[in-house]
Amino acid sequence: MEPTPTSLCTENVHAELIDGRYYDIAPPSRIHQEILGFLFNKITNYITAKNGQCKVYPAPFTVELFRDKKTIVEPDISVVCDCCKLTEKGCCGAPDWIIEIVSPGNPSHDYVRKLNLYADAGVREYWIVEPMGKEISVYFFEKSSFRAFSYTFHDKIRSRISDDLWIDFAQLEV
Repeated sequence: MEPTPTSLCTENVHAELIDGRYYDIAPPSRIHQEILGFLFNKITNYITAKNGQCKVYPAPFTVELFRDKKTIVEPDISVVCDCCKLTEKGCCGAPDWIIEIVSPGNPSHDYVRKLNLYADAGVREYWIVEPMGKEISVYFFEKSSFRAFSYTFHDKIRSRISDDLWIDFAQLEV
């Protein structure tokens, strides 16, 4: 059964729709979920303490990047600072910050396909966390420039969403 845009994540189907083509999403591993929980808690605690306007959503959370309904993704973490983009079903438009945790079976999906997709959609910041190599790739998509940085699980990384939001990966125990 092929999924429809309104049923991308059900009991039997877990997929993303990119440029009109469906891509299956592998079930997350235990380490994937530990990293997801760590990052979600750090970001949520920071935003709550700052009374920030941004909202943090872990997967499953539907993001319709473009209004054409041909691209619907489910990032591991979505940070949305423009609440006008939020709907009952998820986010309509590009989140400000997306974090993807790489699954062993499809690294090119996050490193190539989604990297270009998120840059084109207007995502400001994109982090790719690689559990096996214990590496983090950070991409900043500024108006006219593209900047990339590489880190490890020993590093403390600053998000551009706020000047004083740092994630210390040395605190992550996996």
